[in-house]
Amino acid sequence: MTDTGPRGAYHGVDWDALPYGGDLYGELHLADSAPPPAEPAPAPSWLAQAFPGLAASAAGAITAAWLADHYHFPIILLGLLVGLSLNFLSGDARTHKGLDFAARTCLRWGIVVLGMQVTYAQIQALGVTPLAALLVVMAATLVAGLAGARLVGQSVYAGLLAGGATAICGASAALALYGVIGRQRLPQAQFALTLVGISLASAFAMTAYPMLAAELGLNDRQAGFLIGASIHDVAQAIGGGYAFSDAAGSAATIVKLARVALLAPLVAVTSLVMPGGDGAPRGWRAMLPPWFITAFIGVVAAHSLLPLPQPVVSAALTGSKAMLLLAVTATAMRTRLDLLLAMGWRAAVPVVTATLASFATALGLALALG
Repeated sequence: MTDTGPRGAYHGVDWDALPYGGDLYGELHLADSAPPPAEPAPAPSWLAQAFPGLAASAAGAITAAWLADHYHFPIILLGLLVGLSLNFLSGDARTHKGLDFAARTCLRWGIVVLGMQVTYAQIQALGVTPLAALLVVMAATLVAGLAGARLVGQSVYAGLLAGGATAICGASAALALYGVIGRQRLPQAQFALTLVGISLASAFAMTAYPMLAAELGLNDRQAGFLIGASIHDVAQAIGGGYAFSDAAGSAATIVKLARVALLAPLVAVTSLVMPGGDGAPRGWRAMLPPWFITAFIGVVAAHSLLPLPQPVVSAALTGSKAMLLLAVTATAMRTRLDLLLAMGWRAAVPVVTATLASFATALGLALALG
């Protein structure tokens, strides 16, 4: 048969002009000879996703520790400052998973391990009257923090954070309380400023309170109670006590560790009364303390029943400090500097009022104890 029409036409049909015309054999051949499609790459492991943020926060924490060791400056405050200086790294989304892990999980495990520093025997050794006086100091401090926040128009959560952290054990308590309060109720900028204020106040108190106790003519027992009941950070409270005398240092240590033991009840009560994210109570779950506070109580109980060797206790303290420092550094790295600068002087007022109330109440009760 012959073509009588245009080129490629057969029996009057122009196959080349058809919209879907093609070389079917050629397409089948190409399909058979093409390499198989590549399998999708496996998703990166959790560690690979978290590594950039963890590495950044670890580098900041190590830098803060080195500076604190060489220049004798509060390590938590240095962790905050170094973290804020590295804030630009959080602009990279790859760091978020690791920074969030350091700020939350490391914080909670740091609180748990801190329980190895306390036993119920230490609290019993304090005695009923000093323990009752210590509870009065803590209550006055908490109320002063709430009042200071109200005075300058800050939220009740800002007052609770400042008062609770000052009443218990400084930065460690602030981290635990913020874990319950949450960033949806209190901005990270307010939390960072509270940590800065607490760290500065504690550093000042460690230097000033022993000198004030000596000027006021307090005896070792009175000075130990004053210093242990009013200085925020554990190490600085103990250091301030021993700066006065060895006997005052021993008394300050017992008083301060009793305050640390009361961290669990404070956080548990806070979680109980804290409303849910929509303003409604969280139901039966509100009756349960956070898991890390339950674990903290369990560690204290275990340490009370089966005392650990001192090297293990010392290693646990170092580990707890390292995890808390990592959490503080990561939190500072995730804090927006523009919001931090916009907070103004009012953000520091709850810490100031809580610190003054803590010192004044502890001094009055120390004089009364005789």
